[in-house]
Amino acid sequence: MAVPSPGDEAREICAITRATVQAAIEVLAGTRPIHQLARRLDQRCLTVLQHRAALTRRVAARAPRKMGLLHRNASVRSVRACGVTPDVYEASAVVIDELRVRAVAVRLERSKNVWRVTALEIG
Repeated sequence: MAVPSPGDEAREICAITRATVQAAIEVLAGTRPIHQLARRLDQRCLTVLQHRAALTRRVAARAPRKMGLLHRNASVRSVRACGVTPDVYEASAVVIDELRVRAVAVRLERSKNVWRVTALEIG
């Protein structure tokens, strides 16, 4: 089995981060079920995201129409990753939606050759 080069691994981390961040924003928007992230996020991150999604829906239901656009049509514009150790990466992403631009920070840890998100902070 070939060992991936550091550049290949960084590209893989950026791809995982991009897909995970996009999916998390879609969960907040109510357009994706949270269980689709269960394999990628650890249990704590999954619980926090689920709680935030519920709060976002509750606030949007009572807010003016413009607030209903929060997290709508979001897209990940850029992703950067930095290796902390061979089994830990930290990444950041810039996400733009109909109302604003936001930053997202992600920590990924490798366990049994699988990358899992252990920290997810959506600004």
